[in-house]
Amino acid sequence: MITAMHLLIYSDDAAATRTFLRDVLLLESVSVSAYDAETDEASVDDWLVFAGGPCEIAVHPTHAENEGTTYESPQHHSISLMCDDLADTMAELAGRGAVFTGEAQDLGWGLAVTVQVPGAEDMLLYQPRHATAYAKGLRA
Repeated sequence: MITAMHLLIYSDDAAATRTFLRDVLLLESVSVSAYDAETDEASVDDWLVFAGGPCEIAVHPTHAENEGTTYESPQHHSISLMCDDLADTMAELAGRGAVFTGEAQDLGWGLAVTVQVPGAEDMLLYQPRHATAYAKGLRA
């Protein structure tokens, strides 16, 4: 059975992205050695794998129409960070060096802002107004 989900962030500066996850978001991690297929051994560079905490998966259509407006999106994956209080979370993260793109916006389904991730794509940080599923977990 499925025991967890493993999310990947592809980064142009993996060290900076890992530092952001560790020092700004304060995510706990374990160190794992990268495997080198050419030498058939672990590399000397340890990789950090971060605990992501509870998560939920939403499926959005690539094509939708709503009240006369058509929405189109390519197939892709997205990582968003959820919080209970957006203003407090932004202040706390900014104190640890986080940079936000623009101001927080009310999107109806939640209050949201984009946080810059060094070396990688930005992530959405939001305070949901919708029902959440992350406390439900996996079924055995």
